[in-house]
Amino acid sequence: MSVAIRVDREGDRARLVPSGPFDLAHATAIESEVESVQNSLGGCTSVDIELTQLNCIDGAGAVLIARLIDRLAAVGSRASVLEGPNSKAARLISLYRKCRVNSPRPQPTFTSALVRVGTLAAELSGKASETLDFIGRDAAALPKAIANPSSVDWRSLPRLFQQIGADALAVTSAANLLVGIIIGFLGVSQLGRFGAVAYVPELVVVAHLRELGPLVTAIVVAGRSGAGLAAEIATMKVSEEIDALRSMGFDPVRWLVLPRCLALAATVPLLTWVGDGLALLGGLAATTAVTSMTTHAYIQATKDAFTGAHLLAGLVKSPFLAIAIGLIACGQGLRARGGAAAVGIRTTAAVVLSIFSVIMISALFTFFFALIGF
Repeated sequence: MSVAIRVDREGDRARLVPSGPFDLAHATAIESEVESVQNSLGGCTSVDIELTQLNCIDGAGAVLIARLIDRLAAVGSRASVLEGPNSKAARLISLYRKCRVNSPRPQPTFTSALVRVGTLAAELSGKASETLDFIGRDAAALPKAIANPSSVDWRSLPRLFQQIGADALAVTSAANLLVGIIIGFLGVSQLGRFGAVAYVPELVVVAHLRELGPLVTAIVVAGRSGAGLAAEIATMKVSEEIDALRSMGFDPVRWLVLPRCLALAATVPLLTWVGDGLALLGGLAATTAVTSMTTHAYIQATKDAFTGAHLLAGLVKSPFLAIAIGLIACGQGLRARGGAAAVGIRTTAAVVLSIFSVIMISALFTFFFALIGF
């Protein structure tokens, strides 16, 4: 039997007579009828709903009729249900209306900046403890991996070298080249006012080899490879692959984290070294393009300024920056809980924390080198 709602209207009064099965199986047809009836009741001040013609009604049908009554009340129409012999249907509709009225609506919560700062401060010790615990487990996993090489996924190293190193070479090289050009232009614009353009090559060498080369490379790697590693491990965690590894007797830290940290520690210094060379070329191109300095003079000044200490100061940082990226990315991935949303949250957190950590570690190295006069 089909679903229908008959409308008997007299002036500003109307009577609705629903008929047929008002159940979940016919919910689409019921909703269509309700919409049509609501549009035809404009100007009615009193609406009576007679339930005598209903074959059956369940929760879905009761909800739709209750929603119609609420909509009529919202536009100023007084709607009432005539029980008649179908008192159970009337009580069901009344019950759903009471539930809709009495159900608490979520209230927006506003927290002050001071409360948020206090909450972060209260959580700081717990997060620091978790971080130190994870670093300790990684440190303890290294000698165990040496003693038991089969507990590490060494077969993934070629793929990780390709993913972290070779695939990232183009973007890290381009970033370092552009930074070298920027340093060259800035050096010319600032030192040129004092007639000291001859010192621009030394500025490029010192600024990029010691500071910007490792930093720019690590930031690009953190945004590219760090995000990829975090998303990969987080996906494995939410899909219970990590639990499967544990059930087979494998330690996820040794099986997953160590190869990724080793791949980062091996490839990031190489990417930094390539980036340093391209940055020097960028400084050469920028300086010779806007000044009268010849290419030969620039190269000679670069050779005079280039020392092993400058190169070593930058390359020493790179493995530490790479390990920090690996630990943060893998740690955030292992902390994922839930579904796809958790993967996105942990990936974002990994990128933000990796970039902040890279900058902080680079600053600490700079301060330490300044203290020892290196």
